[in-house]
Amino acid sequence: MGMIPNPLRPDADPRGDGRRTVIWWAVATLVANTGIILTGGLVRLTGSGLGCPTWPRCTEESFVPHRELGFHGVIEFGNRMLTYVLIAVVVAMVVAVWRWAQTSRSLRQLAVVIAVGVPFQGVIGGITVLTNLNPWIVALHLILSLGLVALSVLLLLWVRGDEPTATASPLVLAVYAVTWVAVYLGTVVTGAGPHAGDVNAPRNGLDPQVMSHVHAASVYVLVALTVLCIWRSSGAVRSAAVVLLVVELAQGLIGFVQYLTDLPIALVAVHLMGAAVLVGTATRLLFTSPARDTVPIEPVDVAQ
Repeated sequence: MGMIPNPLRPDADPRGDGRRTVIWWAVATLVANTGIILTGGLVRLTGSGLGCPTWPRCTEESFVPHRELGFHGVIEFGNRMLTYVLIAVVVAMVVAVWRWAQTSRSLRQLAVVIAVGVPFQGVIGGITVLTNLNPWIVALHLILSLGLVALSVLLLLWVRGDEPTATASPLVLAVYAVTWVAVYLGTVVTGAGPHAGDVNAPRNGLDPQVMSHVHAASVYVLVALTVLCIWRSSGAVRSAAVVLLVVELAQGLIGFVQYLTDLPIALVAVHLMGAAVLVGTATRLLFTSPARDTVPIEPVDVAQ
């Protein structure tokens, strides 16, 4: 597989329209937005959420951690630095989209929204530190990150040829809405559980067992709606719904196992990544048009 094309070079795409370049940077944007969810989760799971006790500096005197902050300071500061890597990726993506011969005003606007969302997320992350890892703000931080994942999936689908249209059925819309309800309730469960990010960080005060059952109920509804969607749909929409169902079942299994094994860090991290995959596959279903069954899209070879 070749290197990622440089968006500043108009000759980087042998097709001549820049499509391969844009696809590469759309993929990079999706991967980066997903990856920083994992690293942010590891900050919390290792108890490093206040490894840098303030923001935007790491300490009152320095932007970088000092030796006394130890392992937790390194973990928290490293996650902050990854935000700048993500910013570099999305800036390159915006350049590629704006230079693409097949671009549109709406596609450019989407690219800019994603790019602006990344530093905005950094500010929300800073607020979580300044509020001593308030669980409701931590939940908002994750939900916004998952929102960027959803927008990144939309961007990738769009540049590959699946321009979004208002063709989703009410059933598909219901599946997508309940997906977000289930994900949000998962963050509420986390806010009631033991992995606070720091031993002194507050919890939301809700009963974790009760909230786990409420979250599980939303997952049951989601699975039922997805099965119904598979039954009532056909072609590309059915295929996308089948993929979503597989993700839901895998995510549900991981959730049950982590609940029964007292939330081991490794499983919680996998479950966190599963949430990003769940949102991504649900977004793919939302923007899968039935018209794809009758209007084939020319495949794009990005491996040359």
